[in-house]
Amino acid sequence: MKFRHTSATTPAEAPRPAEAASPAGAPATNASLVTTGPTSPTGPTGPTGSTGSTNGARTALLAVAALLALVLLAAVHVSQGTAGIGPHALWQAVTSWMSGRSGTGDAAPVLVASRLPRLAAGLLVGCALGAAGAALQSVSRNVLASPDTLAVNAGAYLAVVAVAAFGISLPVLSAGGTAFAGGLLAAGIVLGLSRAGTGPIRLVLAGSALALALSGLSGMLLLLRAQQTTGLFAWGNGSIAQTGMGAVEQLAPVVAAALLGLLLLGRRLDILALGDDGASVVGVSPRLTRGIAVLLSVLLAAVAVTIAGPIGFVGLCAPAIVRLVAAWAPGLARHRAFVPASALAGALVLLGADVLLRALFGAQAGAAVPTGIVTTFFGAVVLVALAYRARDAGAAGATTAFARLRGRRAFVLTLVLTSTGLVAAVVTATLLGDTPLLLGDVTNWLTGDVGQAVAFVLDTRVPRIAAALLAGAALATAGAVVQAVSRNPLAEPAILGVVGGAGVGAVLTLTLVPLASFVLVSGSALAGAALTAVLVFGLAARRGLEQNRLVLVGIGVSAGTSALVSLLIVLTDPHNGTKALVWLSGSTYGRTFPEVLPVAAALLLCLPILVTLRRTLDLIGLDADTPRLLGIRPGATRLGLLSIAVLLTATAVAAVGVVGFVGLVAPHAARALVGQRHARVLPVAALLGALLVTVADTIGRTLAAPAQLPVGLVTAVLGAPYFTWLLWRTKPTA
Repeated sequence: MKFRHTSATTPAEAPRPAEAASPAGAPATNASLVTTGPTSPTGPTGPTGSTGSTNGARTALLAVAALLALVLLAAVHVSQGTAGIGPHALWQAVTSWMSGRSGTGDAAPVLVASRLPRLAAGLLVGCALGAAGAALQSVSRNVLASPDTLAVNAGAYLAVVAVAAFGISLPVLSAGGTAFAGGLLAAGIVLGLSRAGTGPIRLVLAGSALALALSGLSGMLLLLRAQQTTGLFAWGNGSIAQTGMGAVEQLAPVVAAALLGLLLLGRRLDILALGDDGASVVGVSPRLTRGIAVLLSVLLAAVAVTIAGPIGFVGLCAPAIVRLVAAWAPGLARHRAFVPASALAGALVLLGADVLLRALFGAQAGAAVPTGIVTTFFGAVVLVALAYRARDAGAAGATTAFARLRGRRAFVLTLVLTSTGLVAAVVTATLLGDTPLLLGDVTNWLTGDVGQAVAFVLDTRVPRIAAALLAGAALATAGAVVQAVSRNPLAEPAILGVVGGAGVGAVLTLTLVPLASFVLVSGSALAGAALTAVLVFGLAARRGLEQNRLVLVGIGVSAGTSALVSLLIVLTDPHNGTKALVWLSGSTYGRTFPEVLPVAAALLLCLPILVTLRRTLDLIGLDADTPRLLGIRPGATRLGLLSIAVLLTATAVAAVGVVGFVGLVAPHAARALVGQRHARVLPVAALLGALLVTVADTIGRTLAAPAQLPVGLVTAVLGAPYFTWLLWRTKPTA
């Protein structure tokens, strides 16, 4: 998108077509979200005269209103807490603290030690995340960029967890530097995979993939070094609870310096919004400007993680709010106003979420539930709303590099090799574990002539292997179906929120009915997956399921379901973070044959149906018109196929919990090996999915034996690099 630029027109005042984004937003591309920014009401010369005065008055009015709202929120925030202290006592304590006098009574210690530090942390972290999100959206020209979608939070969190896991205790500033290094590395990888201006889909998917892999590594450290990382799980959801002002006082100057740096870059960021060529013409280096802005943004996010952990989606919500308000006050479109306005909005969002949390669940629950769970949930709603309003064109096309014809010989060879590999993986999984066995032990177990010790090991190990094998096949098959129906090669059950919906259903049942039967848990998972599928595909069907909106809505719904699962577990069992982590990461531990029978039954029911509909899958995956011309009813066919995918996903989740990336990686690899025809893709994808989960489960059982790693963490670590390589291989060249 090119903009007219003359010497009499500032970048922020340049005339823009109706579909162009504001300098604070993202230029429209063929596959990007389109955000209509505020346009100048007076033509090429921008606001002048009374119009400029009106815009200035509106901006000032909004600033005053926002500050008043922040003061009101702060007053309410300070009045909330577990200690029953009245407003009068609090006011006396506040005035005494502000005047430097030592307070008396019960209010002063509570105020100084807990409530004011929590308020200060909320203000500082909210400002940091809001400003970071605004800058990242500008330099990437992508309205979905934030410390979450660029995996900055995940990278910073992993760095902090890694240090703590090895018993290293760092001072606040050193911990902030560690978080900065981890966040900067993650941001560099994601931005490298998603070039500026190529649309939100690549950035969000690259960030999601890397964040999932980094979260998997963090989860491994949390489980393997549980004693050294006590309390980091709840902190990992984002909590602004503080025990003093030390961290805030030391890091506040860092935030102030970073914000000042972004303000000084404001003019350059305005010019950069016109495009790299236009910026270079007027002497602004696009690479240098982006580099400095990214460094400052990552520094702000690292400070937020150091103080409060990775609080989700504040960096996405705050700039979105300012961008909406800027339609009424166009002066906010300039970065010297947009960045501080986003910082103020971030503080309002975070404090508002914390106030709402304690108002809804009570002061005691508010102390136990991390604030980041609330911000993640509402941020997921914002992401879904942005995706629903999006106007994009076409699928992501991430598999064009693999769209090759494969002969029958290649298919047969692939089938033989994958089958052989799966048999070898099953045999290896049977023999390896915390108690290694021999083939003779297995043979004796099959004939019933074995000792009690070996019988016990195999009686518990074999059902786990069966669960991994069947769940992997089910998730891979469901992923192949979802990709065909949506005509989006980046879609899969986990990314589309179906896995998360099944998890919510299962965890809700386990929470309300602790002794619930496996049948009830499985039914709840199926219901949750079905409801989530209806929500995601209903919202994404606005202009066709093949569009990128499907993935963006699914990612938002998936984040929301993850927040709900964490909320349910923290509210019912706040001291058992391991329980939440194991469930959210997927595990085959303790599985029995009756518990894996539903997965086997679903595969036996669905695979023959899919084989019968193999040509329909081929046609549905082509375009919107061909199936209709050949007499296929697209709506009913999609509904039936998605129902099959939901059934397979729900039974797999009920059996092994939440396992990601299998439904994405296995179909991609299958197409790379055997081509696009579903008669060949389906069996190979099922075998590869079973192989991936079986190998991941074996690694999880043996790598740190006798400790065990959830299978979902291992699949994330194994699958995310493949997905990242896939995005790199299909990276646009222009």
